[in-house]
Amino acid sequence: MLPLLRLAKIFSVGVRFGLDEFVLAHSRLRWLRSIISTLLFWRRLDRPRGERLREALEALGPIFVKFGQVLSTRRDLVPLDIADELARLQDRVPPFSTAEVLATLERVYGKPVDQVFLRFEREAVASASVAQVHFAVLPDGREAAVKILRPGIGKVIARDLALLETAAAVIEALWADGRRLKPREVIAEFDKHLRDELDLLREAASASQLRRNFRDSDLLRVPEVFWDWCATDVMVMERMHGLPISQIDALRAQGVDVTKLSRMGVEIFFMQVFRDGFFHADMHPGNILVSPEGRYIALDFGIMGTLTDIDKNYLAQNFLAFFRRDYRRVAQAHVEAGWVPPGTRVDEFEAAIRSVCEPIFDKPLREISFGKVLLRLFQTAQRFNLEVQPQLVLLQKTLLNIEGLGRELDPDLDLWKTGKPYLERWMSEQMGWRGLVRHLQEEVPQWAELLPQLPRLVHRSLSEPAPHTLEAAIVRLAREQRRQTRWLTAIAVLFALTLAGIAALLLR
Repeated sequence: MLPLLRLAKIFSVGVRFGLDEFVLAHSRLRWLRSIISTLLFWRRLDRPRGERLREALEALGPIFVKFGQVLSTRRDLVPLDIADELARLQDRVPPFSTAEVLATLERVYGKPVDQVFLRFEREAVASASVAQVHFAVLPDGREAAVKILRPGIGKVIARDLALLETAAAVIEALWADGRRLKPREVIAEFDKHLRDELDLLREAASASQLRRNFRDSDLLRVPEVFWDWCATDVMVMERMHGLPISQIDALRAQGVDVTKLSRMGVEIFFMQVFRDGFFHADMHPGNILVSPEGRYIALDFGIMGTLTDIDKNYLAQNFLAFFRRDYRRVAQAHVEAGWVPPGTRVDEFEAAIRSVCEPIFDKPLREISFGKVLLRLFQTAQRFNLEVQPQLVLLQKTLLNIEGLGRELDPDLDLWKTGKPYLERWMSEQMGWRGLVRHLQEEVPQWAELLPQLPRLVHRSLSEPAPHTLEAAIVRLAREQRRQTRWLTAIAVLFALTLAGIAALLLR
């Protein structure tokens, strides 16, 4: 009975905000427009469709709000006017009751909250769809922020997700464009985000990793996690003091260099992406404070992104090649990363990319949005059967957040001028002699362990009775030997160059 009531509410909200427009836009159903308009003569739809969709999601509740937020990041699938409007969704809901907070904490800790904390503030300081935050003081006097999951939120999410999955299946079955838009894939991505946010131990681990990455940094502060008080439903971390980054006038009054702050944000982004391959993927103003000394403070670690070395290399080459107008290199980077089919004609792909990028260079660099350029590259590459990588979708969302925030702090921010030196240094470290030395350092321990085992591996391969097993073992051994030979050759070349350099110095 409950799912039917929920379905009825969704239908009534959809009718009230005119969401049937999205369905009736399909060519097979346009004949229904006049009939629906006649039946719903009282309805006035004089506002943009994106605004009405945003308000409908807000009326349906917090889970639909979060779905809209995730959907706003899929600009490869959603029209830009709708994506821009959905990005304005605010995840603000009334806090749940103090009685429920205390009951959750007593269940987790096995004793009353006043026996766990020296002081616990009953009034929430922040409340969202999945959890809310209270300030507290630990028994040793340290100030803490306590994040607590909403009671029963798992059942609410499961119910609404089931309805969304059903709707996605219907869309794929009835509409020709359904499969191209991948609604079930979008729902699965949303499901993953939500389940990650429901495990506060996972969020605590992400916060701890980010803090370790910026332990000695003068740019970013990350709260310490107090592990002894953490559980799946409760996360306890250091309380941070600072001003919200959106309060620009208050920051200036405090003596913070706002222009420098905007450049720092870009540098933090590039460090997370290219140095660590681990980045905060929800860096909107509500999750950022600024300390009195002018450092960023990161909050809320429920959505984090990761990148492989292949991802990082792809991104660096795209940025650098874009700046040099080397569109063929941009096209080749997509092919080499394996994100477009290997048979893709590079010259055709290059021409398509040129049509996206060339008009941008009529503008000063400070007027170029690199987040939007990256988005348009994704959209262009889709015509060549690019499979959009989820980690790059998160990255594009983060880049748009950082760039928008940076230019709000400093309208003249030149993202490229700020980030280019870091990119070039990273590329040099990856592709130059420093990269070779680093790779050698990583591989040497494996050689030392593997080389003494070669005679035993050969004996085992030769003693295998089954021919197909012997053949497979020989292939594996040959592959391993080729790999070692390449690295041993590299060492020999490096050693020879070193000797040559020493000899040249001695002969002077």
